[in-house]
Amino acid sequence: MAPYVTDVDARAALLHDRADQNRGTAVDRHQDTLSILGPLLRVTPELQDFCRFGGAWRASHDPAERGWAAFHVVINGHCLVERNGQPPVALEAGDVLLLPQGDGHVVYSGDTAPPRDMLRTDRDYIRVKQTQGADIDTQLLCGRLHLESASENLVLKTLPPAIVLKLGGDATCGQLVAIIGRELAGDRPGADLIVRDLASALFVMLLRAYFETDAPAAGLLALLGSRETGGAAAAMMREPARDWSLDALASASAISRATLVRKFRKICGMPPLTFLTEIRLGLARNRMVQTTASLAQIAEDVGYHSEAALSRALQRRFAVRPGALRRGADPALTLQKL
Repeated sequence: MAPYVTDVDARAALLHDRADQNRGTAVDRHQDTLSILGPLLRVTPELQDFCRFGGAWRASHDPAERGWAAFHVVINGHCLVERNGQPPVALEAGDVLLLPQGDGHVVYSGDTAPPRDMLRTDRDYIRVKQTQGADIDTQLLCGRLHLESASENLVLKTLPPAIVLKLGGDATCGQLVAIIGRELAGDRPGADLIVRDLASALFVMLLRAYFETDAPAAGLLALLGSRETGGAAAAMMREPARDWSLDALASASAISRATLVRKFRKICGMPPLTFLTEIRLGLARNRMVQTTASLAQIAEDVGYHSEAALSRALQRRFAVRPGALRRGADPALTLQKL
């Protein structure tokens, strides 16, 4: 499958194209979908490699753990990226490759000569890879990220296996990439925090740009954007603690219960009340990791009647107990596929 390729400028312009006036209701609903989806686009990048390459070179990347997406930001120069069984994709300065399912892949120069040796140097926050015996003409920031969302797996399912985002003339994104490159090259005190925060902002902007004009056939955005399921999905996300019944959810979408269940299964692979559980447990997990709120308070806020009930549900869903979450265990590595 060829990667999805998009230019940020062109995509933003599409939202304001006068041709969209003929489907204004759909656009309004889509923009409302984005306002709901916005809080789910927060990401935490893990910086792995700052690559400084020249001549012939080749770098292999193993598949990422479940729940993580792999990425490459081309700071300057150009390269090719090849996933198993797929044709190579050409990247140039300013391009960002995102592999939402973390597929294994190879990044290389395209030069037919034997790859040059690489020198690897560890900094406190990143590994530096540099080819030997050639002038540096390509620099990459490589790593992985996961979404800090209520249901990051639903968002990841919305995305294609590979996305190439081209910054085009987008000044803000271009400036972020340029600053990231300068901070990595300078390695000044605080560079790790600056690069991580800028990379996080960059990916939120790019994910937003991707979602702004695409309506995937499956996943969270498709649920929210669908006439049959959008009302119910939005209602559950706005009020996850409410004691929702199938009748109430069907009423929110103005369709029958049977149609609602069938549409939810078709779009996201689960019935509405399972989707509600997914939202609740994702919110609870994030609250456990990011706040000091008590388990009892979190249980009440997300719709569980007791600490014990929430604890059992978290264990079943993420294979980790609340205490382990508070001690810093990373549930993104133990996500179970529904």
